[in-house]
Amino acid sequence: MIILAGTPIGNLGDASRRLVEVLSEATTIAAEDTRTTQRLLQALGIANRPRLIPLHDHNEKRVSAELVERARDEDVLVLSDAGMPTVSDPGYGLVAAAAEAGVEVTAIPGPSAVLTALAVSGLPTDRFAFEGFVPRKQGDRARAFAAVADDPRTLVFFEAPSRTAQTLADMALAFGADRRGVVARELTKLHEQVVRGTLADLAEWAAGGVRGEVVLVVAGADPRGLSLDDALARVAALVEQGSRLKDATREVAPAAGIPARELYDAHLAATKPAR
Repeated sequence: MIILAGTPIGNLGDASRRLVEVLSEATTIAAEDTRTTQRLLQALGIANRPRLIPLHDHNEKRVSAELVERARDEDVLVLSDAGMPTVSDPGYGLVAAAAEAGVEVTAIPGPSAVLTALAVSGLPTDRFAFEGFVPRKQGDRARAFAAVADDPRTLVFFEAPSRTAQTLADMALAFGADRRGVVARELTKLHEQVVRGTLADLAEWAAGGVRGEVVLVVAGADPRGLSLDDALARVAALVEQGSRLKDATREVAPAAGIPARELYDAHLAATKPAR
């Protein structure tokens, strides 16, 4: 059997009794980072020394077949460095291979940075979409934001602290400066911090520097649609990030509820140099 186990995302006190029991009895652990797993065992006072097999983005495809075959005869515990395996962490490929091979997969639920940030955000939780890590390249980031700019669901992203300020500034351009957002950093740790505000305010706050693990939560789009000013700002942002004006207006027009040609002309009028 494959057993996916959630591990603490910061506070060791969040380790469940089931997690401690299975770690104490495990014979084989597939770990994102074997050194992190060794430190976890030591921190939890577990004397068991199971076989540790690395399972990460660079080798998952190669080792999954071996782990699936091993799981036919014994339990294989799967751990990521923090939180639930497979959620922006290794494990998805292994689970897919196990399901195809008819090998049972179960989970020991545990802490999740996605759900923790969503719960404390103060934004709607009835419907949400997890978008994973924000793309690093500006063009990819612009396309990713454009794809969800009109989504009415609350959006959750992971981001590196060094890129948080720029990402928030890009979000303000793509989603609208007044869109509500939340920066949740160092969740469950000693210096946990949750900062709420408009995306413009959050970008200004983050410009001073951000440290630690970061989760960004963004309010969904207003179902009433974009105002003309917000639509023009979104078109300008897409053009600035490399899109053709014609493509940008076609992409934004449906959210504003106006024809693309009218939005095209409005952009030209707004950017026409004064005489």
